[in-house]
Amino acid sequence: MAIRDRLSGNEAVAVAMRQINPDVMPAYPITPSTEIPQYFTSFVANGQVDTEFVPVESEHSAMSACIGSEAAGARTITATSSCGLALMWEVLNVAASDRLPICLALVNRALSGPININCDHSDAMGARDTGWIQLFAENNQEAYDNMVQAYRIAEHPDVMLPIMVCQDGFITSHAVENITLLEDDVVKSFVGEYNPEHYLLKDGESIAYGPYAVTNYVMEARRAQMQGLRNAKQVALDVAKEFAAISGREYGFFEEYKMEDAEYAMVIIGSAAGTAKDTADQLREQGIRAGVLKIRLFRPFPAEEIAHALRNVRYLAIMDRTEDFNTNCGPLGAEIKAALFNNNYHPLTLNYCYGLGGRDVTVESLTSVFHDLMEAAETKDAGETYRYLSVRE
Repeated sequence: MAIRDRLSGNEAVAVAMRQINPDVMPAYPITPSTEIPQYFTSFVANGQVDTEFVPVESEHSAMSACIGSEAAGARTITATSSCGLALMWEVLNVAASDRLPICLALVNRALSGPININCDHSDAMGARDTGWIQLFAENNQEAYDNMVQAYRIAEHPDVMLPIMVCQDGFITSHAVENITLLEDDVVKSFVGEYNPEHYLLKDGESIAYGPYAVTNYVMEARRAQMQGLRNAKQVALDVAKEFAAISGREYGFFEEYKMEDAEYAMVIIGSAAGTAKDTADQLREQGIRAGVLKIRLFRPFPAEEIAHALRNVRYLAIMDRTEDFNTNCGPLGAEIKAALFNNNYHPLTLNYCYGLGGRDVTVESLTSVFHDLMEAAETKDAGETYRYLSVRE
């Protein structure tokens, strides 16, 4: 029987971790993810999990310890935010190239500088090309559900790659919401035991992780790693289907909200998707055919599927909660536009940088985006295609 509870996003993720009962958790505190290892250490102290908690001196050490324990054959988890993820940068690539299915709970927070502890996606987007799978949540329920599904995706023999389970700092991590938990034994059965084929402590097997790769092998290693990411798409759908059977909650690569006949659409990631849905509802009441496409799986990027979902949209706004500093577009903007171009779809497209450092995202501000699209539709001129939302120029 499902369990109703009121939890913050951090609490929800920590509960999922307790239910999974990983073997090892190395972690170092950083706002706003600190509560996750804090809650989890109470589970360790109370004997509710069998996990070996490893306090380390930095986030670089946390991910290095994750690599060591996962390579030894232990199911391993950690959590971080912002500059903590940036300090892990070097070893994020090592974890992926060594095909180690580590799980990282990432509570999204702005990278410095200027120094800021509030939400944007600069940390996750900065790490988007390290070879990790990336799932994003709109709310606390999705943060919990994504964590429960994460290991099933990452540890699949056709994938074997690390995974980030992302949620928005303070907006979901510290806000309390009503959510529905699965029973402990249901999660344990769903996730299952970790039985890797190869690991350092396996009797009778000689294996090395992280050896120097000479010129003859680097490209083949990267190609094999890419195949794992490609395979993760179908695996994510298969796992989501199984999860729906035990929870009643369905997930895919993205969520389509009132997209069936949408003429104007917004593509967005994370907690602001809820505000975007409210905006679409208000515009629909005015007779404007507005819709929202909320991205859940950002890596691997489901380009063809997204392009298909947007095939009938005439005017499109792509929302990036980070600044890529290329003066041309944001990371989501680049991905979406490439997907559309490769599939020969050409809606009038505006890309917005919004919500940096926790800047408020309101129905009013997102309504202005749709009004910009309507103005461009009327004038047949997109004008400046990369814009800032709610900024003092």
